[in-house]
Amino acid sequence: MSASCDSDRVTRQVIKNVLAKLQKEGEGALVRNGITEIHQALLDPFVLLVDFSFSLTAGFADHPHRGFESVTYMLKGGIIHKYLKGNESTIKAGDVQWMTAGRGIIHSEFPEEEVNNGLQLWINLPSIHRMIEPKNLELSSLEIPRAEKDGVEVKVIAGDSLGIKSPYYTTTPIMFLDFTLKPGSQTHQTVPESWTAFAYILEGDEGVFGSLNSLAIQAHYVVVFGPGDLVSVWNKSTSRALRFLLIAGEPIGEPLVQCGPFVMSSQDEIDMAFEDYRNAKNGFELAKSS
Repeated sequence: MSASCDSDRVTRQVIKNVLAKLQKEGEGALVRNGITEIHQALLDPFVLLVDFSFSLTAGFADHPHRGFESVTYMLKGGIIHKYLKGNESTIKAGDVQWMTAGRGIIHSEFPEEEVNNGLQLWINLPSIHRMIEPKNLELSSLEIPRAEKDGVEVKVIAGDSLGIKSPYYTTTPIMFLDFTLKPGSQTHQTVPESWTAFAYILEGDEGVFGSLNSLAIQAHYVVVFGPGDLVSVWNKSTSRALRFLLIAGEPIGEPLVQCGPFVMSSQDEIDMAFEDYRNAKNGFELAKSS
């Protein structure tokens, strides 16, 4: 939950900033990769963070996943998810989709509207849970709890803040908070001391993280925090709001190999995932009809 600074708390300082550069991917897709392979060890249990937008002619046709969970959070427009099992859902601005790929899932993702923007976060699974049964859950914007106090608004997608909790729990424990700070406001969010924590700035250019005398960090940066149990953020702007995601999770501390749509514990397991998909078995039986 959110807390004020006190002598018993250790404020996490910023140890790394990473600019998620805008780049083209395929035909009609624009992405910012906030977490890539080179950051996976530092940001365990998180595997990927992608800030994306598609043209109406773009998207991803049927493709497989295995070995992780994902959170898709829409900021603008909508994305249509279709599963080979016959399920179809559309998540719109403010909505969230949780997907557990587990032993295997096959789906497609296409934009519903010309103007769209969303974020997708991949979360690693412990090896003992990699092959659990797949599932997915959508939460509409109205179902996401939120609170506001002293110029700070927070949407609690996972975890808790300002005395409210998310109704959803991931297999790997995480915190996923969407903060908006009005000009001149500040927030001090407790985070379990043993967890990895980072922020991704969505809007604003005068956000200060870690300590009040730090340099401001602009939008589209990933801000990685060091050890401690408190994340402190100030909006020094006198005219613009600061919006950022605060994401934290319990490290798994196991080997991780990510290749394309699969996240496994070894290269042999990656090879097996590709073989299972090609042969439509062990979770990918529906691939025969795709």
